[in-house]
Amino acid sequence: MTEQTTTQRKQAAYGAWLSPISAADVAAGSLKLSQPLYGADGKTLYWLEGRPQEGGRQVLVRRGADGQVADVNAAPFSVRTLVHEYGGGAYTVGFDKGKDRVFAVGMADQQIYEIAGSGEKADFQAVTGAMGMRFADLVFDPRQGGLIAVVEDHTGVDLTDAPGLEGLACEPINYLASIAVPSPAKSREQETSVQAGQIAEPMMLTCGYDFFSTPRFSKDGKKLAYMAWKHPNMPWDESVLFIAEVGADGSITNHRKVLGGADVSVFQPQWGADGTLYFVADQSGYWQLYALKDFYELEPVPVLGPEASAEGVALDLLRRSECGLPMWVFGQSTYAVLEDCLVVAYNHHGIWRLVRIEPAFEGEDMLGYVSKSRVFAIEAPYTEFAYLTGGDKRVCMLAGSAQIANSVVEYDLERAVFQTIKSGAAGLPPSGYLSSPEVIEFPTEAGKTAFAFYYPPVNQDFDAPTGSLPPLIVKCHGGPTGCASSLFSLAVQYWTSRGFAFVDVNYGGSTGFGREYRKRLNQNWGVVDVQDACNAVKYLTAAGKADRQAVAISGGSAGGFTVLAALTFTDVFKAGASHYGIGDLEALLRDTHKFESRYLDNLVGAYPFSKAVYQSRSPINHIDKLACPVIFFQGLEDKVVPPNQAEAMVKALKAKGIPTVYIAYEGEQHGFRKAENIIYTLESELGFFLKVFKIEHQHKIAELPAFA
Repeated sequence: MTEQTTTQRKQAAYGAWLSPISAADVAAGSLKLSQPLYGADGKTLYWLEGRPQEGGRQVLVRRGADGQVADVNAAPFSVRTLVHEYGGGAYTVGFDKGKDRVFAVGMADQQIYEIAGSGEKADFQAVTGAMGMRFADLVFDPRQGGLIAVVEDHTGVDLTDAPGLEGLACEPINYLASIAVPSPAKSREQETSVQAGQIAEPMMLTCGYDFFSTPRFSKDGKKLAYMAWKHPNMPWDESVLFIAEVGADGSITNHRKVLGGADVSVFQPQWGADGTLYFVADQSGYWQLYALKDFYELEPVPVLGPEASAEGVALDLLRRSECGLPMWVFGQSTYAVLEDCLVVAYNHHGIWRLVRIEPAFEGEDMLGYVSKSRVFAIEAPYTEFAYLTGGDKRVCMLAGSAQIANSVVEYDLERAVFQTIKSGAAGLPPSGYLSSPEVIEFPTEAGKTAFAFYYPPVNQDFDAPTGSLPPLIVKCHGGPTGCASSLFSLAVQYWTSRGFAFVDVNYGGSTGFGREYRKRLNQNWGVVDVQDACNAVKYLTAAGKADRQAVAISGGSAGGFTVLAALTFTDVFKAGASHYGIGDLEALLRDTHKFESRYLDNLVGAYPFSKAVYQSRSPINHIDKLACPVIFFQGLEDKVVPPNQAEAMVKALKAKGIPTVYIAYEGEQHGFRKAENIIYTLESELGFFLKVFKIEHQHKIAELPAFA
């Protein structure tokens, strides 16, 4: 505990309650876990940890079959790729003659290394030496012993100094490439002696699309599945699944389209041991699981088809749920394929469920199959699952709930029990300080409804004066194609344990509610999201759950745009916090990276034909309408939303005399990873809102720059 608490309840104003949850606790408890993978024995387990206390360094961790846990890469090596700027899929484990071979992308130079051993004694060997190229979504070729990876080639991007081409810049080129792997791995001392000429250049395997992802080999290595999509679509708008044949020499031929495009998106192709290709697609209106039984027929079968049966779970509910995700990062997975079953996570209105599916397919005739799969509910204490991966009669995943921190969790299928391998939090506060989310469905524009997670203020040591109402923090998630999470969050509890109510809005455009809900934001970004945020406030204040005179809105990235638009175009909010948010949509088009460079075509409109819409929706052009205090947080190395966005808004607001605070961090990118910056951000935001709402308090907060 960092602030004194007592067992006798005291009376204090909402927002002034003393809490044992400090900003330092939030930073220390914000270990970012991702991408568990099993080794060749199906028991050795790997996962990534993003550690704020080490400046956000990403560490690959191995737990051996004997239960011993060790860091694979010692400092300063950080496992992270910057493909699409958001990364993901930064490492893989290849199986070579029953042994593990670990390959990882180094953050410092974006090159691939093979890592043998662990910790200070680990040996590194450079696999690539192609400066200007980035690599992600690595997969080991079981027959050739090399790698296939997504390449983002920046070598021809900057032409500003080329004679006759001054001022011209090009997009990087994305493709799949095969990469030869030196063997055996050399020691770290030998690594620096590897000459560029000794390292094979990546060999392009695909072309014709703007983006590629998820290359996956069949078990025998003779087939390859992969995804692709073109501008202006994001992968969740329209994407295509291909399969191809792999020759004995590693060549890729006979590329064939399985499904996708024309208002259909696909996600996570993965092969079964019997040669069945599984994948997720939303042609039914929801991201559902499909199977392709025959390479040459190309007629996918819905795994939860009409003839499937279920125990302990309603099939109709599952068919109206989603087992897909917006592919902001590589390496995501919502299901695991085992020898005789699948373990699948489904999201319904923000709450995830876990099921076991025993796939069974029968041929209708010579041309098709029907699913007679059986589905069984898996009882679990969790409400959110991610990164499912299969091992030896076990599945590993990230899992958590409102009362359980996001953790690396293993499920034993034979014993039907879960085991926590690594928790994302060192320890949880006592339950008397924890607020649990309530799923609320509230009316919004055009007779529709929207959803949110509402957290009431909770603190076992304090009561508020009778008749008073709590201040409300409205959270807008990023994306905007994304969703609010039901996972335990110390950052949320930081607010609620101090007497703030908190609502995390799944505005129209969020995922987990089907394609129609996701498309509500098309052409309406800055409208529908703002309306839903405002209507969440109206719903809660009408229900007597929040003080309408003390409502703040906070969000990051795209959520920061919703913050600034809501503050500019409505009078619902009394203060706001923009975390690396967007104030100028036209500037975003000019400055952002390739992955999102055409994102706004669907969200706002094609540019420059919709130039007037971009200008009318951009808060920077309507500062005269903004009249409440705003605090801005920005990473100075952010390539997704560059600092000029925040700086232009700050300059305009200060010129108008509106109370404004600008806090910028050296060395931070899109999202803050350093513990000291996480702490300062949270304490600053708290202090800012307390001052705006004139709440007297005794909190430990950061010293803010002076503002009126």
